[in-house]
Amino acid sequence: MPTIGDVARLAGVSTGTVSRVLNQRAGVHPQTRERVLEVMERLGYVPMQAARELTGRGDTVGILLAPGVRRYIPYFVLLFEHLTEALWREGMRLEETPTDAAGLPLKPARGYILLGAHDHDPRLEALQNAQTPHVLIGVYPGAYWVAPDDEGGAYAATRHLLELGHREIAHLTGQPQQQVGRERLLGYRKALEAYNIPFQPHLVLDGDFSTLTAYRVLRKAWEQGLRFTGLFAASDEMAVGAAAALEDLGLRIPQDVSLVGFDDLPEIGTALTTVRQDIGQIAGAAVRLLKESLAGGTPHGMRVPVQMVLRGTTSLREVKTA
Repeated sequence: MPTIGDVARLAGVSTGTVSRVLNQRAGVHPQTRERVLEVMERLGYVPMQAARELTGRGDTVGILLAPGVRRYIPYFVLLFEHLTEALWREGMRLEETPTDAAGLPLKPARGYILLGAHDHDPRLEALQNAQTPHVLIGVYPGAYWVAPDDEGGAYAATRHLLELGHREIAHLTGQPQQQVGRERLLGYRKALEAYNIPFQPHLVLDGDFSTLTAYRVLRKAWEQGLRFTGLFAASDEMAVGAAAALEDLGLRIPQDVSLVGFDDLPEIGTALTTVRQDIGQIAGAAVRLLKESLAGGTPHGMRVPVQMVLRGTTSLREVKTA
């Protein structure tokens, strides 16, 4: 049977766009909508979800974002597309769930997928207490969860810079109250320790995973006298912001500063030396874990491996001679 992915490929759109057409949502150009419908008719595509709703057995999965999390950043857009595809294959439909100020759902769903968890997250505690099926994309004890090897990826990124001879390595970190930012900072520190390089707190620059903040933070730090020859940014978005700041400061990448990102996002990360996480695999694992949660299994988590991708933004450290 043709899948939503088949429709998306032939129509030249994302699976998220096909989902919006199927659910008659706004935000799709009329010509695009017509092209998607034409491809569906040509393939004889019948969504499993539609068939289940005709028999009264539709399953809606709510997506819960933590308060303050930016919804339309490239990572989440790509993740939503993969989650939509994986859930449709199982006859389920992804729907963003309205929440209260604490991030708790205001609309019931068969189960929930959570993003942006932090320490003592009230959403997880409430869902666990209510025995509501859910899975977290992140790490949280006592819950179903899936996450990339954040610490291992950060270790590999920093080690790569160290092996190129860099010793003054800065780190653009994310939000330390969240597991992702904390683990990537830990991987950076462990790599320095493995090479007997003292950890220097002033080389850790606080970001929020956004391009603009990374630009501002890095430019200000450099203008105030901070110097380094290597930079590990905890996301590709921050790496792009850092690259723009370095360029505006008159610095060359990689001749003056070697730069490594994290994510390998399409279009954004394709020119970067970066750490690739398989977002499609993460989404597929989240759906499998959600099915286990729906079946009343024992909560557990899993890590998805990451991979260094070497491109043109890192090079051997240039030794300046008098």
